[in-house]
Amino acid sequence: GSGAEGSTHPVRNPSQSDEQLGQVSATTVADAHRALRIAHDFAPQWAAENPTNRANLLRRIADELQANKPALMTLCICEAGKTVRDAEAEVREAIDYCRYYAGLAESLADPLPLPGSVGELNELSWHGRGPFLCISPWNFPLAIFCGQAMAALVSGNPVLLKPAEQTSLIAGFVTRLCHQAGVPAAAMQLLPGAGPTLGAALLPRPELKGVVFTGSCATAQVIQRNLADREDDIIPLIAETGGQNAMIVDSTALPEQVVRDVLISAFGSAGQRCSCLRLLYLQEDIAEELIALLKAAMTTLEIGDPWHLATDVGPVISPQAAQALTSHIETLREQGSTVFSVTLPPGLNQRQFVPPTLIELADSKQLKGEVFGPILHVVRYGADQLDEVIEAINATGFGLTLGIHSRIEAVCRYISARAQAGNIYINRAMTGAVVGSQPFGGQGRSGTGFKAGGPHYLYRFMSEKCISIDITAAGGNASLLSKP
Repeated sequence: GSGAEGSTHPVRNPSQSDEQLGQVSATTVADAHRALRIAHDFAPQWAAENPTNRANLLRRIADELQANKPALMTLCICEAGKTVRDAEAEVREAIDYCRYYAGLAESLADPLPLPGSVGELNELSWHGRGPFLCISPWNFPLAIFCGQAMAALVSGNPVLLKPAEQTSLIAGFVTRLCHQAGVPAAAMQLLPGAGPTLGAALLPRPELKGVVFTGSCATAQVIQRNLADREDDIIPLIAETGGQNAMIVDSTALPEQVVRDVLISAFGSAGQRCSCLRLLYLQEDIAEELIALLKAAMTTLEIGDPWHLATDVGPVISPQAAQALTSHIETLREQGSTVFSVTLPPGLNQRQFVPPTLIELADSKQLKGEVFGPILHVVRYGADQLDEVIEAINATGFGLTLGIHSRIEAVCRYISARAQAGNIYINRAMTGAVVGSQPFGGQGRSGTGFKAGGPHYLYRFMSEKCISIDITAAGGNASLLSKP
């Protein structure tokens, strides 16, 4: 299925590619333009809606998600190849976004009084911008899809939802649930189809007032260039992109803990999270022992159909993804790197499963870009080379997640202060950021901020208005600013 305009293509199960789950019709350019006009016409009404009503709507959506948890988990497993544990966590994260952003929006409902000189009143208020285009990824087809949409919606903006082509069924199901919960049809419209087609149709349009995107850095740059070419205005792009995430392990780290956390961080979700560990730096004093432990632990991972509870590692998203990952492994093998891959169980669809793999690199520069799958690259470093390691990590230009394993607090503080990463995890796994506790997002090639699931995220979706009034001129009447 190419997702060409107006075409229909089948959706297949990544772990059983002969199993068709449903089909998706791609949105036509004319339909996309019509949807944007509808959103634009509805925008003033939605912005004027009582913020508490919008917040309560999100809470009702959270209740709908909770009530439909088994169906949502089933779609995550069958359409996105998620394990049962990952699917369960994803539904919970989507619900967390709804409730968290609802509370945040309520805290911004009332204008904020600001200090001023005698006889002066100042207040700051927040308002919807207008239609937002939300472009969500296949690796979190429920959580990020909901997180983007709820943030835009609760901030007073109608939304156009452009889900990843690979995971449009779950997007359709969630959109129906939102409409059932009471979201007006004009405030939330689903536009499945190919990114390039819909992007070209919508990004130049003056009615579009903001874009929120999660995906690759390259695509974010294409969107940014398109927005820069707009004739009349400058609109926000809220981007969360990938990472070439590293973990630094010194000789004081607890080996068993490191092994457990590396396994989760590198091979959980088949390595298909933007936060996953890609590059493990081991102090050479402990490298030999740790690599042996890691290889032994990797052989205990259950690889197979994510429908089975025992499965640790499911399929990658598509045969094309599997092919690219396999050729990356072969390239490094040909360059002389030591490669250790777990043996895949017999009978698996080899076109979509990539075995958890550990590759030793002589130099981190051998890793050119983001490798999105269950592949861990290992580099050894000397005790006196910590500054060079930090420099090499920063030099990639990515800045999403960083792991540190050390029992010396000063070392953890030293690395944290110098590393240009948005989320730093010390002596723990480095995936699975919790909404409200670990606001998620990076810097540089990893995104624009503000962080999703954090206290400042909604500000990017709103415009700010500051009203200043000289109350002496109004005969001392301070009620001009009070609500009617």
